Amino acid sequence: MSEVVRLEVADGIGTIVLDRPKMNALDAEMQRQLVVVAEEAAERDDVKAVIVWGGERVFAAGADVKEMAEMSYTDMAAHVRLLQRFSRALAAIPKPTVAAITGFALGGGLETALCCDFRVVADNAKLGLPEITLGIIPGAGGTQRLPRLVGPAKAKELIFTGRFVDATEALEIGLADKVVPAGEVLETARAMVTPFVTGPTQALRAAKEAVDKGLEVDLSTGLEIEAQVFSALFATNDQKSGMRSFVDNGPGKATFEGS
Repeated sequence: MSEVVRLEVADGIGTIVLDRPKMNALDAEMQRQLVVVAEEAAERDDVKAVIVWGGERVFAAGADVKEMAEMSYTDMAAHVRLLQRFSRALAAIPKPTVAAITGFALGGGLETALCCDFRVVADNAKLGLPEITLGIIPGAGGTQRLPRLVGPAKAKELIFTGRFVDATEALEIGLADKVVPAGEVLETARAMVTPFVTGPTQALRAAKEAVDKGLEVDLSTGLEIEAQVFSALFATNDQKSGMRSFVDNGPGKATFEGS
């Protein structure tokens, strides 16, 4: 089995590298490996933040259409569970995540990026969900995550037309968080997550959980989720050291141990 997805760890940052030349088409094997690597990144104590990176040329140009073209309904009813598994595994990483996007992020590639907390996009990148032009719809979370990010009307327009957006429009609609020259994408993504490496790990986990779970429920239930994870942080060492540091030394001077 070739390694088309791997996890590289350095300085507290785990980089999930997509490596299936030429276009990082997300076939079933790549999706299975993404599940494994995402779960490893979630579990490793030496990984405090995660970057998803497709390389200097392309992020990922979608699912492997040749693999899916002749599938029957029965085949796809089984395969779509894998599509959902890999995207859920990425979204469930309980640490700050950022997609570093160069070239194309299309179809399943954009759905992969949507699983991350942030997206750094090259100024020459193209993003889109073109599944409608194949007679299908996004199946790895695109119909659910894109509306939550850019709003239902804009998401419907992009999904209904299948058109690509450039980096400038992606930034304007909230699909991109930063736009930089292509050669600076990975460096910018690293700079974005570096502060989290020495941050309060449990508080960051709690914040992500409260936001993500809160988006799935009504406001009242979301506030209950927030109250529960907020209270739980008072059992952590970082809460004690953070508040003591504030009292003794003022804001922004705490050192966290991540527990």
